Amino acid sequence: MQILSVLIGLVCAVLLVPGLIPLLGWLQWAVLAGCVLGIILGSFCQRKIGLTINVAVALVAALRLFLGGGVF
Repeated sequence: MQILSVLIGLVCAVLLVPGLIPLLGWLQWAVLAGCVLGIILGSFCQRKIGLTINVAVALVAALRLFLGGGVF
């Protein structure tokens, strides 16, 4: 489950980058949903690298949505 959590975190991180462009804020909602799944999977493992990656990506995505008003 650790490898799956890290892979989800890396995919979400890659999707986070184009979502930072204005008017692509809808992509951040998908990133947040993926990060929540990665956080759930990463919380059951002994090593917390997957959990850390997913939390960091989720925080950046949430900040981007907060600054953009949730859509933009």
